Amino acid sequence: MVKSKVIFVCTGNSARSQMAEGLLRHHAGDRFEVYSAGLEPKGVNPFAIQAMDEVGINIRDQWSKSLKEYMGRTFFRYVITVCGHADASCPQPLWAQGGTKLHWPFDDPAAADGTDDEKLAKFREVRDQLDTQIVAWLREVVGEGV
Repeated sequence: MVKSKVIFVCTGNSARSQMAEGLLRHHAGDRFEVYSAGLEPKGVNPFAIQAMDEVGINIRDQWSKSLKEYMGRTFFRYVITVCGHADASCPQPLWAQGGTKLHWPFDDPAAADGTDDEKLAKFREVRDQLDTQIVAWLREVVGEGV
């Protein structure tokens, strides 16, 4: 069985798309090939790693990738942008010829100000929002058995 490929795209591929990649792998198991990338990769944010560790999902082995790595090389069944800049700038060839582009806007937790505890709280909030969105989407595309 050929697995559908899913890519989460944001600007820096440092937080939202990285957490989404880990969450979809966690919830969907081997139903999909899951990727993430950014328009301007910046490295995985340590707060994203910490927030995911707290829910038992390890994203320590993930790394920031440029969307350019996939252009013309990989067909994605689902391209999911998680920030407005990525939604406006995401190249159409990623989902052309039968793919589906979705936009799920989330605040950028990496832009949060404050103490480390306040920043981590924002990462947790966005992580939980992503989790809710991914579980709902999986029910829609896979069925109630998720």
